Amino acid sequence: MSAPCGFILHAHVKPEKAEAFETLFRAYVEPSRAEPGCVEYHMLRDAQDPNLFIFFEVWASPEAFAAHTALPHMQRFHEQRMDYLSQDFVIRPIEMLSQASAAAAAPARTSVGQP
Repeated sequence: MSAPCGFILHAHVKPEKAEAFETLFRAYVEPSRAEPGCVEYHMLRDAQDPNLFIFFEVWASPEAFAAHTALPHMQRFHEQRMDYLSQDFVIRPIEMLSQASAAAAAPARTSVGQP
């Protein structure tokens, strides 16, 4: 089994495109979280720079992330991204040192005779 695949992505957006970018990507958050293999998916906006959006994503495997990026809407956006961005994405791979939020929030399972 592959190790989790995680990264932090900085999207520096053109000021005149910031609201359109936010609207577009807000619509992707919940569907992305529902995709198989999505462990964490967060969209953030910098409190001091309203043109900087930050994505924190963790996928169960590189294959799960590849499936996400292969979706038609993600492919379309990737082709048109520079219409929104003032510079290309800055992507920093990360190593998970703590448990995922969903796993940490899940109640401990106890069983009597059944898993």
